[in-house]
Amino acid sequence: MHNEFQDENRIIDTNNSNYKQFIFIIGFILVVLVGFVLMAKNQNMITVINGNLNKTPYVLAPGKYQDSDCGMVINEMSFVSQVISNDGQTWFFHDHGGMAKWLKDKPLKDTAIIWVMSLDSKKYIDGRKAWYSRTDTTPMGYGFGAYEIKKDGFVTFEEMFLHAVRGEHLQDPKIRASLMKDTK
Repeated sequence: MHNEFQDENRIIDTNNSNYKQFIFIIGFILVVLVGFVLMAKNQNMITVINGNLNKTPYVLAPGKYQDSDCGMVINEMSFVSQVISNDGQTWFFHDHGGMAKWLKDKPLKDTAIIWVMSLDSKKYIDGRKAWYSRTDTTPMGYGFGAYEIKKDGFVTFEEMFLHAVRGEHLQDPKIRASLMKDTK
């Protein structure tokens, strides 16, 4: 009789223990989810700005802007692009290849003002007048670094744009092998 009572208490204790663990895990998951939701609401990411009628580039703060092509947070400023429409809408990108990919089907493709961060002068320059390398290590792996001064192997904006929209960039293993072989 005594053994049956002990076995019954163990079953109750085991069930109680499992129940407490289950409640703890559910509570922990809820706290984490609420935390993520609150952080997302507090970030206030900037994806587009209206009213840039002067069509000048904005000085971006890392972690405050979101790439208009891929949606990632812009933390690295070395490969930033800004596209400005005639009415002053400004979009932001953290890789020039992504900017070209985003721009390819837009009506403003030929009329937009494009600012790119120059790797050699460390300032914004006219993206349509910039020279582009094809082998830089960029945030999304396209390889297009913008430069103010032309060097061997650099391409024009038009050439960079075509390479980007055709998929002829470092993300393609065959293109990567060919371009990296040329740099050795």
